[in-house]
Amino acid sequence: MVLVTLIFSGMAEARPLRLVALGDSLTAGYQLGAQDAFPARLEAALRAKGHDISIENAGVSGDTASAGLERLDWSVGEGVDGVILELGANDALRGINPAITEAALDGILARLKARNIPVLIAGMRAPRNNGAAFAAAFDGIFPRLAAKYQVPLYPFFLEGIAGDKTLNLADGIHPNPEGVGVIVSRILPDIEAFITRIRKP
Repeated sequence: MVLVTLIFSGMAEARPLRLVALGDSLTAGYQLGAQDAFPARLEAALRAKGHDISIENAGVSGDTASAGLERLDWSVGEGVDGVILELGANDALRGINPAITEAALDGILARLKARNIPVLIAGMRAPRNNGAAFAAAFDGIFPRLAAKYQVPLYPFFLEGIAGDKTLNLADGIHPNPEGVGVIVSRILPDIEAFITRIRKP
């Protein structure tokens, strides 16, 4: 019995890990080639470090958190080992009531938890021109939900590139290929810890 358990454990370890990056244009790779989008660059970086992994790009430009919730079941199919959840930027840009954003993200996390799919939240911060009250309400969503569902949080997906003209497209919002590289390098340790958490028996 112990031998059989070890064999099956080894098989599970050998199986490629399948992640889905569920997000908006920041995940989809707005105006970038498929190979330069965040999921492809992250997969390449992880494979270069020896991880047998595939990352599906389930980013849809323009999606709000509510839109992500609506398409959750077909965006995250069967056999997925984990989800990187990157939604909320469009909610902040449009000034959507943070309570609506939080309810939608809560719904996504609840449904993924019911399916026993681990999640890493890639957080977002509101533009400061929306006012201090809005920013405080919006920014608090992500740590609050991470604590509620006991999932890892990468606090700010655009850390290191926000506001840097050299790392963004002309719109000043979406990362260029160099910007995506910075995002990947910064989030990589958190993703590796997430993978370890998934792999743990």
